[in-house]
Amino acid sequence: MSIVVQKYGGTSVGTPEKIKKVAARVTAAKAAGHDVVVVVSAMGDTTDDLIALLNQITESPDAREYDMLLSTGEQVSAALLTMAIHSLGFKATSLTGWQAGVHTEDIPSKARITHIKLDRIQKELGEGKIVVVTGFQGIDSHGDITTIGRGGSDTSAVVIAAALKADVCEIYTDVDGVYTADPRIVKDARKIKTISYDEMLELASLGAQVLHPRSVECAKNYGLVIHLRSSFSNEEGTYIKEGTGMEKTDVVNGVALDLNIAKVGILKIPDKPGIAAKLFKTLGDAKINVDMIIQSIHSSGNFADMAFTVNKTEMKKAVEVTNKVARELSAEGVVSDGDVAKISIVGVGMISKPGVAGDMFEALGKNGINIEMISTSEIKISCVIKAEQGKKAMEILHKEFNLGK
Repeated sequence: MSIVVQKYGGTSVGTPEKIKKVAARVTAAKAAGHDVVVVVSAMGDTTDDLIALLNQITESPDAREYDMLLSTGEQVSAALLTMAIHSLGFKATSLTGWQAGVHTEDIPSKARITHIKLDRIQKELGEGKIVVVTGFQGIDSHGDITTIGRGGSDTSAVVIAAALKADVCEIYTDVDGVYTADPRIVKDARKIKTISYDEMLELASLGAQVLHPRSVECAKNYGLVIHLRSSFSNEEGTYIKEGTGMEKTDVVNGVALDLNIAKVGILKIPDKPGIAAKLFKTLGDAKINVDMIIQSIHSSGNFADMAFTVNKTEMKKAVEVTNKVARELSAEGVVSDGDVAKISIVGVGMISKPGVAGDMFEALGKNGINIEMISTSEIKISCVIKAEQGKKAMEILHKEFNLGK
C-alpha cells in the first residue's frame, strides 16, 4: 500500500471549519486506499500568541521552557484534527514529535532532526489508522522537547516522508504553488509548474516564504518530490524535484525579496590574515547566521572595511558581538542599518548565459535604485538595496527578465 504524507500549515488549520475541511481531504486519501500520515502546524497565529504571552512573563526565557511552551501549539491542532477525522468515521491517532520518534540535536529552538524511529508510526499505520503528527518539534538525547525553528513543520513532514519512503510529500498552504514573484506585489506573476531543488532552495533562502529552506534541502538529499499546493482547492500546485525535465522559462526563473535583513559594518580593521576568521567565528559562536559579506581596502593598504548581512531580528545581538571584536582589534567602529532589503534573481539558465548580472544592475540603476552590496552564485544574484525600494525592484526585475509571459 502506498504511503501519502501530507502537511498542513497554520492557515490551513486556523479555524474549526478549516480543520473539518482538512479532515475531509485527509480521509479522502485514506478512502482511496493509501496509508496516510499528516503533519500539522499550530493553528493560525498561535505560535505568535504564545511568544507574546511569554514576553509578558520574561524577556530572557529559559531555552528549554521556551521549547516546552511553543510545542503546545501543534498539539492543539493535531488533537483537534484527529477528533475531526474520528467524526467522519475513520480511525486516527495523534502523536507528538517525540511519540512519533523524531530525534533532534541537543539545541533548543533551532535543533536539526538527526533521525526518526518509525516504530510507533508504523504500528499505528498497521492498525489501519491515519497518523497525525505534530510538526516543528522532536526530542533530544536528554529526553527534552525541542523545536526546529520557525517553519519547521515543513522539514518535519519531508523527513518523515523520506523515512517512510513515500513517493511524494504534499505540503498544503494558503498559496497554490511557487510563483515567479510574490503575486501580492507583482500582478502578472506566474505559477511555476515544476522547479528544481536548487532553484527552490535559493528562492526559499532568499525570501520566498512558501517553503522552509531546510525542507527543500532534506528533500534534495533524499530525492523526495514535494508537491506544494493549496489547501483550499484541488488544483495541482508546484512540483519541486530533480532538475531534469524542469520547466524552462528564460535565463531567470524567479525573483525573491527579503525585507527581514539588516546590514552591519566594521570600519578600519587591520588588513592581515586571521582577522575575518576572528570576526565570523565569534559571530558563529554566538549562533548568528551571516549571509552576504563584502570587504573593501583602504588606499593605505593596511586597513579594510567589512560589511555583512544578518536576519533583522539578530541585528542588535550582531552589533554587540561585532563591537566586542572591534574593540579587541582597535577598529574605528561599527555601523548598522536595518532599513535595507535583499532583491534576488534565480535561475539555472544563468550558468551558461553571460551578461545577466549586467542586465540586472542596469535595470535597477536606470530606475534610480542604488546597490549597496552584491552576492552571486552559479544560479542566483542578490543585491542589498534600501527597503523602501524593494517592491519596486521586484516589479522592475520581473519585467526585465520577461517572467510574466
